Amino acid sequence: MPARNNVQNTHISDQLRVLHGALLDIVAVMNRPQRDEVLIREAGIALDRALFPLLVGIERFGPIGVVEMADRVGRDYTTVSRQVGKLESLGLVARQSSAADRRVREAVITPKGKAMTNLVDAARERIGRAIFETWEARDIDELVRLMRKFADAVKEEPRAEA
Repeated sequence: MPARNNVQNTHISDQLRVLHGALLDIVAVMNRPQRDEVLIREAGIALDRALFPLLVGIERFGPIGVVEMADRVGRDYTTVSRQVGKLESLGLVARQSSAADRRVREAVITPKGKAMTNLVDAARERIGRAIFETWEARDIDELVRLMRKFADAVKEEPRAEA
């Protein structure tokens, strides 16, 4: 039996390397400033590219504190705080005290901000439809199911190997 386990372990190791490479490709594409610019242009909105991921993140995950938002976008919390302030001055987000901890100020989307993210969602759907136009519906369903399963698993704390 050990020989079979080694073959399986080698296969899993090979697959993990391919998966990691695919994730690096996806992250590289998603982090390109040009991608946000295309989405902003396609949505027909006027928004500084640096503020774009914050607006979308606040809409998706809000109410959200600045520290948590900074962690999600990989930026310093002082930078994120300043940028959230800019979004607030544009009327796209508001800040409120956290229900759980009154010392924490959370950002929430405003109706004006939600209208903007709705335009972004519509643009994202148009772009996504073009990407998947040659895919079979069952392949899209399987990709979505497995990506959600994978995302849920990687959000958990890594387990140390015994």
